[in-house]
Amino acid sequence: MSMVLIRGGLVHDAVHEAAYAADILCEDGKIKKIEAGIEAPEGCEIIDAEGNNVYPGFVEAHGHIGLDGYGIGYEGQDYNEMGNILSPQLRAIDAIKPSDYAFAEAAAAGVTTVCTGPGSANVLGGTFAAIKTCGKRVEDMVIKAEIAMKCAFGENPKRCYRDKGNSSRMTTAANLREMLFKAREYDRRIKAAGDDESKLPPFDMKLNALLPVIRGEMPLKAHAHQADDMFTAIRIAKEFGVKLTLEHCTEGHLVADELAAEHLPMAVGPSLGHATKFELRKKSWTTPAILDRAGCTVSIITDSPVIPQKYLALCAGFAVKAGMDPFHALQAITINPAKHAGIEDRVGSLQVGKDADIVVTDGCCFEIGTRVCHVLINGVEQETQVQFSER
Repeated sequence: MSMVLIRGGLVHDAVHEAAYAADILCEDGKIKKIEAGIEAPEGCEIIDAEGNNVYPGFVEAHGHIGLDGYGIGYEGQDYNEMGNILSPQLRAIDAIKPSDYAFAEAAAAGVTTVCTGPGSANVLGGTFAAIKTCGKRVEDMVIKAEIAMKCAFGENPKRCYRDKGNSSRMTTAANLREMLFKAREYDRRIKAAGDDESKLPPFDMKLNALLPVIRGEMPLKAHAHQADDMFTAIRIAKEFGVKLTLEHCTEGHLVADELAAEHLPMAVGPSLGHATKFELRKKSWTTPAILDRAGCTVSIITDSPVIPQKYLALCAGFAVKAGMDPFHALQAITINPAKHAGIEDRVGSLQVGKDADIVVTDGCCFEIGTRVCHVLINGVEQETQVQFSER
């Protein structure tokens, strides 16, 4: 039995707006108690957090770490299948590189859970996974192997497949709709066959991969920057009665009230850097705050490696500077992305029974000068000072 007691810190649990002084007892990778004056059990490791802030491990709702990471370049990247615009059968877990140095950097900065998967070259790119940022093999890292089916709208599918039959937004939408039609029919035929295997349709790996989407067990994860692309994603999801999350939402501040009425999880970013393409011209650090005030459930993302994963909390700080409520900004990198990925029963807040993923800092986590003192993942302390040679 392994036990860790974090003693004397100011707890920001991502549930209660006001921080409070308390100890946190962790046992076998889970949070066992959160209260003042916990007596240390015999053999318990003690972390002195007096004068420090204690946060849930930070959670990234959308990125590509491990598939396109530190020093990888074209030769090493595995986040886009460039040979087939419709690739729902692909799975992030089959390409994640646990040895990617970006994981060590992320963990050292307090990012303990990431949702990572295929990029946005394809109309359908495959499934995202939710994983911890430490481990030597994917099986040791996985929280949930398939959390969402990636789909993409806008410029990327047009640019990447312009010479292969997809040069307009209309074609992108039609390609997605055709696959959903086929998957719905495939599902109907499977259900109609019942126990009679002779009546089953011929196995189709792509359509089989889409069954959890059609059956409402897995959302479409829609890459959409422009307002019109977000509404196309919403329109198609409603047509087929499937679940949906919106990723990037660059022009979300222009249509915040309309998006709030849809009650969809929204991942906003990456907001740092130049507008590198036409559909990013209106990106702004004010977007998370405007969507939040309109009533949207907002997660802030790095879209790693567009912004290095380790700067997730700093991105939340930029959103605060641009007007976002600080407590809501904390939720945007903890409990909201956990809900976005459907893993809030495990991570995203400091609550009894959840994974002991905990960050201790010597100041506000949003501020650039703050030092990360301790990081626990599954109750195990991680290195907070790492060098490339160590990975």
